[in-house]
Amino acid sequence: MLKNDLLLRAAKGEEVERAPVWLMRQAGRVLPEYRATRAKTKNFIEFVKNPELACEVTIQPVDILGVDAAIIFSDILVIPEAMGLPYQMIEAKGPWFENTVKNKSDVEKLKIAEAGDLDYVMKALQLTKKGLNDRVPLIGFAGAPWTLFAYMIEGSGSKTFSKAKQFLYTQPEAAHLLLEKITQSTINYLKGQVAAGADLLQLFDSWAGVLSEAMYYEFSLKYISKICDALSPLVSVTVFAKDAHYSVKKISETSCSSIGLDWTIDPKTARAQAGNKTLQGNADPCLLYADEKKIISEAHNMLKAFGKDRYICNLGHGLYPDLDKEKVKLFVNVVKEYKW
Repeated sequence: MLKNDLLLRAAKGEEVERAPVWLMRQAGRVLPEYRATRAKTKNFIEFVKNPELACEVTIQPVDILGVDAAIIFSDILVIPEAMGLPYQMIEAKGPWFENTVKNKSDVEKLKIAEAGDLDYVMKALQLTKKGLNDRVPLIGFAGAPWTLFAYMIEGSGSKTFSKAKQFLYTQPEAAHLLLEKITQSTINYLKGQVAAGADLLQLFDSWAGVLSEAMYYEFSLKYISKICDALSPLVSVTVFAKDAHYSVKKISETSCSSIGLDWTIDPKTARAQAGNKTLQGNADPCLLYADEKKIISEAHNMLKAFGKDRYICNLGHGLYPDLDKEKVKLFVNVVKEYKW
């Protein structure tokens, strides 16, 4: 029995004493403790594949920041690798794929990944679940199919993902075939995460905003919906589609439990579109560069706008590495101490 199950209750729309709070990228470079652990390995991918170290940095923010949940330390690109498309993480540049998907033949060569192909993530989840000792829930996650597709076609990060979008327009049949393979791989992966101890899941559609509304529904949300249908009978699922402002209502029609919002969406507008879904978000991470008085007032405004019910407090995207750890802690404490 979890000692703190606020997140799980909020995701289900049940009564809560206060809003739960956790932060995207809370296990990361904002913590000196994370950097010290990271220094024990030669590179990022070696770090991700070490269950003991992944467990260590997953638990750090629970101990240091006082958040209401842990999110397993991993990377969204473990799925393309398990499908047969390995990647590298280049310091200060981001992910890079030596080989990319260029046509239907390349898609056909890729396998549908099984949970066992990502055993190191499952071991990290098991170790973390044990290490948390039922203090807070453990969140599992994966990248949404379109976001993974974008990297697999483009080969790296991009402002436009024009190669990936070109593929959608010029090879739609192959695109759907690849998205289906990613979707099935992700379902297998997330079912494995639940079996290994994940209490809740989040899908990160980081590059949702580069697609038009019509393209988003055809090439992204359709596949997210399949994942939600497969996993929501097991645990609550949150969908975070960054910059896809138009999609809140359509996402609410899937079987997800919660909708993650970036900082450009007005809470009241989102609430009007989200039906009975829980909302998560949506402070601008850059708010945490401000002085303490500004952080407190803006956090209070956000909490008031969302209301206590069906709400999970978070940022509108991940923590930035150069943020002051003490200001991050302040934000967490302001949320926890807010008088409803």
